[in-house]
Amino acid sequence: MIHGPCGNLNRSSPCMVDGKCTKRFPKDFTNDTVTHVDGYPIYRRRSTENGGQTFIKTISYADIDIDNRWVVPYSPLLSKTFNAHINAESCSSVKSIKYICKYVNKGSDMAVFRIENTNVHSPPLNQNDEITNYQIGRYVSSNEAVWRIFGFPIHERDPAVIYLAVHLENGQRVYFTNDTVLDCAINPPKTTLTEFFELCNRADAFGAFAQIFLYSEVPRYFTWSQKRKWIPRKQGTPVDAPPGLFKSNTLGCVYTVNPRQTECFYLRLLLVNVTGPLLFQDIRKVDGQQYPTYKDACLALGLLEDDNHWDTVAC
Repeated sequence: MIHGPCGNLNRSSPCMVDGKCTKRFPKDFTNDTVTHVDGYPIYRRRSTENGGQTFIKTISYADIDIDNRWVVPYSPLLSKTFNAHINAESCSSVKSIKYICKYVNKGSDMAVFRIENTNVHSPPLNQNDEITNYQIGRYVSSNEAVWRIFGFPIHERDPAVIYLAVHLENGQRVYFTNDTVLDCAINPPKTTLTEFFELCNRADAFGAFAQIFLYSEVPRYFTWSQKRKWIPRKQGTPVDAPPGLFKSNTLGCVYTVNPRQTECFYLRLLLVNVTGPLLFQDIRKVDGQQYPTYKDACLALGLLEDDNHWDTVAC
């Protein structure tokens, strides 16, 4: 269970790429086994002065002194039992467990090849049948076979995530051609944000119910339909009021905005803190006062800090 050696000792080692070892050998000497920040352990490797061992390995007719820095982590019991080189690693974090699960779910590999006679007098061979090659090479393990026999779902995503648009008034993205440019300018497309305002403006019980929630909470009770509008959910856990409405565990994800887009950035900050706005202008209203910009509204709500913040703290 010795790696290489590589590096300056053996430039032709398979692990060498651009003059460096891809496996990061040789390792450093250390007196104790510790966990690195990336989740993988750094094993104890003692130097010869601290009780470590060495031996001489001959590579390309040259004798090289090998110490503990070149040892690959292993289990003596497994190596002895199976008479094979078995790399054994310690799993001490979620990251290392994901590394193992990735290999479990990678599936099998297959190589398809054939030998043809290039003699011009030989009869022509059949064309390459990719479907047949795929079927004869497909491998289904026992675990996957049982899972499919019992009809269990192969994969799923839970909970569902609905991405919510953020844009200024009349600032939604529009796709148009030379023939449709005028129509798109007069009738801009509906977005999840503009329809959120329409939902809060509804004169029925659903509109009053939506006004008590944040923009990101709406997907729990309403779903975005193909007609580009919010409609009440018909599946999930029934709510007490209004009747006919259901609750799910769907998450609403508001798109991030770069702080350089100042007004749009402050609009997003208001959307994740203000419940049930009726219009773009309404979201800038704080305690009955209409503010000219979204930044001013954020300051009025205490969502931003300015020089007055320290005077308030000092008092």
